[in-house]
Amino acid sequence: MANEILLTKAGFDKLQAELEELRGPTRMRIADAIREAKSHGDLRENAAYHEAKLNQTRLDGRIADLEKVLQIAKIVERPDNAHSVAHLGSKIQLQDLEYGDQLDITLVGSFEADPANDLISITSPLGGGLLGRAEGEEIEVDAPAGKQRYRILGVQ
Repeated sequence: MANEILLTKAGFDKLQAELEELRGPTRMRIADAIREAKSHGDLRENAAYHEAKLNQTRLDGRIADLEKVLQIAKIVERPDNAHSVAHLGSKIQLQDLEYGDQLDITLVGSFEADPANDLISITSPLGGGLLGRAEGEEIEVDAPAGKQRYRILGVQ
């Protein structure tokens, strides 16, 4: 992991909530599954026990990852004086100039990116192309599918 991970406040809070869920209810469910599987006897051929132990290992790994991320994360909020310039945390309305579709996205750090939910990383071609740009500007992005052109309709 990098020395610093940029997150929005909402992204930080979401990761914090996930960590608390994993440390509490999720860990308890896995511990219960291990106890239940142990009660069935011979552990050498007990698939339920081995699966529960594997889930416990995955859980511990995810908890460790989240703890490290939250420890080194830097919360970056959109500056109040940013006006209509795109920054981390900006909500942006775009128009695809080839197809005419309108997109509403939010620029986030790479760790909280989720393109399926319109959370676009500032390290992606689209996110990087939008940083520092203002309403009314057009950008061209080198995406895996080829060059794509957008007009910025609004920045909040």
